[in-house]
Amino acid sequence: MTGLRERKKQQTYDALSQAAIALFLEHGFDEVGVADIAAAVDVSKPTLFKYFPTKEDLVMHRIADHRQEAARIVESAPEPPVQALRTHFLTGLAKREPTTGLNDHPQVLAYYNLVFTTPALATRLRQFMDADERALAGVLGGDLEAELLAAQVLSTQRILAYRNWRALSEGQSATARYTTAVAEAETAFARLG
Repeated sequence: MTGLRERKKQQTYDALSQAAIALFLEHGFDEVGVADIAAAVDVSKPTLFKYFPTKEDLVMHRIADHRQEAARIVESAPEPPVQALRTHFLTGLAKREPTTGLNDHPQVLAYYNLVFTTPALATRLRQFMDADERALAGVLGGDLEAELLAAQVLSTQRILAYRNWRALSEGQSATARYTTAVAEAETAFARLG
C-alpha cells in the first residue's frame, strides 16, 4: 500500500509532467521556461528540479519505461535475439504501441512531433537510444559482433517506427498503415537474419 506522502509525490510528479507537455505543445519547447512550468503547478523551481533534473527530462520520462527494453526482451526470451525482437515489434504494431510509430492518437502524434523536431529533445532521444544499444550489445556478448548486431537491430526498429510515425503525421490512419507497417517490419527483420 502506498502511503500519503508517496501518493502526494506521485501527484506532483504527474502534474509537473502534464503541465510541461501541455505548455511545450502549445508554445514550443524552447519558448517555455521551467519557471513557467513550476508556476503552472504552483511549486518552486527547486521543487521542480527535485522531480526532473533537466527540462528535457520533463518530456523524456514518458518513454523511460522503455529504457533497455531490447536487452530485457533478449535476456528473457527463449528464442534467438533477432526473432525475439521481431516478435516484440510485430506485437507492438498489433497493439498500436507508440514506440512502433503506429499510434495515431493526436496526443501521441503531437508528443513525437515535439521530440523529433526539437533539437535538444532529439539529442536526448539519441542518447537514450545509444544507451539501449550498449545494453543490448552487452546482453549479446559485448564483442564486435554483438555491437554490430545491436546497432543493426535497433537502427532497424528506429527506422521502421519513424516511417510509421511520418505516415501517420501526414494523415494516414494507423489502421490503414498497419498492413504496410507489418510488411516493412517483416522485410527489415528478414534482412537481419
